[in-house]
Amino acid sequence: MEHYQATISTEDMDQEQTVGSFSWSALDPAQFHHSHPYFQISALPSRKEATYFCEGGGWCDSIRSCVYRKNTRHGSSTYMERQIQFPGILSNKAEENPDFFNWNRVKLRYCDGASFSGDSQYKAGQLYFRGQRIWLAAMEDLMSKGMRHATQALLSGCSAGGLASILHCDEFRGLFPWTTKVKCLSDGGLFLDTIDVSGRRTLRNMFRGVVWLQGVKKNLPWSCANHLNPTLCFFPQHLIADIKTPLFLLNAAYDMWQIQASLAPPSADPHGHWHACRKNYAHCTLSQIQFFQGFRNQMLNAVKGFSRSNKNGLFINSCFAHCQTERQDTWFAQRSPHIGNKGVAESVGNWYFDRADIKAVDCPFPCDKTCHNLVFK
Repeated sequence: MEHYQATISTEDMDQEQTVGSFSWSALDPAQFHHSHPYFQISALPSRKEATYFCEGGGWCDSIRSCVYRKNTRHGSSTYMERQIQFPGILSNKAEENPDFFNWNRVKLRYCDGASFSGDSQYKAGQLYFRGQRIWLAAMEDLMSKGMRHATQALLSGCSAGGLASILHCDEFRGLFPWTTKVKCLSDGGLFLDTIDVSGRRTLRNMFRGVVWLQGVKKNLPWSCANHLNPTLCFFPQHLIADIKTPLFLLNAAYDMWQIQASLAPPSADPHGHWHACRKNYAHCTLSQIQFFQGFRNQMLNAVKGFSRSNKNGLFINSCFAHCQTERQDTWFAQRSPHIGNKGVAESVGNWYFDRADIKAVDCPFPCDKTCHNLVFK
């Protein structure tokens, strides 16, 4: 792959365009990190291996939330930073990223609000949902710049980007010759269709809005959409068993995003009984911890069939965390999280390079003392 930086013409949610268009210019290979929407690239011209990371950033499920979002970096490239750090799985340092440090690395910036799967518009609100088109345009452009010659490729992503890496996994595989080694990694993307503390399904309601408002239905994997409601096909638990490309699921058993936005959101907790607990696990009562243990059990049940396949990998640690590949302290560091004697980076690397079969499931909370648990004020 050559050394390129995007320079002009991008596609925003608040612009009406039919395809994404990009213009690129060659840069001095000594200049390492570059940025311009929709890519941030760190390239080594002599290498033919590449990892592609889908940025996360949640979703918007209503006209109101999407109108607000379009004036943020998660809704328009106009507001994106022009330079960002590449830590964790995107690091170029061997001591921080031992297996992938010398690969070409691409970060696909996120602004469509539907995990790169939307394709619709709402002209009255000047909303143009172009996630699928952004994905296709990005892949087409990267292929033309040398991605098609890759000998090894990894599609990864965090949170909403982790869901994107699941939704687009087989599609990504299809871009390459069968001689290319292609695998996918979802970090913090195993969102479950589960009941919240009020007995309702908060996340299902949100995903219903995303799928229908943004026209996601036509871009969902047919293996699911041909027999299930489209909203259910936005949940990975209904997708992972049918993905043909090797896939690695990395997730915290007590996913903090899901605790705050799906299991115990303020809308399901009008009296504030869960307020302290959802911000800091140390403030949870025994019954609240038991509720989270039930969530962990649901997660393990959701991946049972998936984990039986030799091609797939699994790392579910019993931490109150969310996204562990793009943070250096959780990806690869002296005191990063471990299951047994293996950390996240080593487990992913062993799986990708077929050095070991990785099906790592942690013991229930509070046994893991290596966690980097998230605490909010």
